Amino acid sequence: MALKETFYISHGSPTLSIDESIKARKFLQSWKNDVFPHKPTSILVISGHWDTAVPTVNVIQQNNDTIYDFYNFPKPMYELKYPAPGAPQLAKRVKELLKGSGFSRVDEDDKRGLDHGAWVPLMLMYPEADIPVCQLSVQSDQDGTYHYNLGKALAPLKDEGVLIMGSGSAVHNLRALRKSATLAPWAVEFDDWLKDALLEGRYEDVNDYEHKAPHAKLAHPSPDHFYPLHVAIGAAGENSKAKLIHSSFQLSTLSYASYQFTSAST
Repeated sequence: MALKETFYISHGSPTLSIDESIKARKFLQSWKNDVFPHKPTSILVISGHWDTAVPTVNVIQQNNDTIYDFYNFPKPMYELKYPAPGAPQLAKRVKELLKGSGFSRVDEDDKRGLDHGAWVPLMLMYPEADIPVCQLSVQSDQDGTYHYNLGKALAPLKDEGVLIMGSGSAVHNLRALRKSATLAPWAVEFDDWLKDALLEGRYEDVNDYEHKAPHAKLAHPSPDHFYPLHVAIGAAGENSKAKLIHSSFQLSTLSYASYQFTSAST
């Protein structure tokens, strides 16, 4: 079954895995009913928590390990497991598509499982853990256009039934988190700018967000959690339509804004 949609999910804090008070948790739990009722053949996750010098895929033959890449969180979080099957054939296909589109070097990792940018949202979206999952890394020393082109190279995967999901956070500045019910004005301004730019199809502005967006460096001191968005946009294809599918904040500045991109092709 060919798919028309790609997604960018803001996974926010790792406590999303256990904290019932986080609004985005219910959004992800309703995924199959309210957002995406189709069961993909496999899932490709581009996570802000895997940052490498060159594009890298995890080639896992058995089941993915669950990586606890967070520290000093409640003990129950370290007992959660998401043993989704690996997707070695998808990994090889990703490598083939990227190399065919001019990415001269694409590495493989046959040991790395799923980081929490992948398994935390997937645990809520597909709790059965029965869909093969592959991860692709970001390159934070590159720019938005590079990651958009990375996504463009992956667009054929949709025709093969692969769900392409970027996972990051629409606003992600860990040093600016505050236990406050009041949202930081700068975070809201960036979040609103992003929403308007995406819904209006101004993808070039989003690619050049560092110069176009208000408070860009404050919203993303490091771009690793933003670049999965660019991959999702690129993979949807030119003239795709963006849709805001969730919006909420936590800790004053952490945005869970999530988007669906639907291909314009018939």
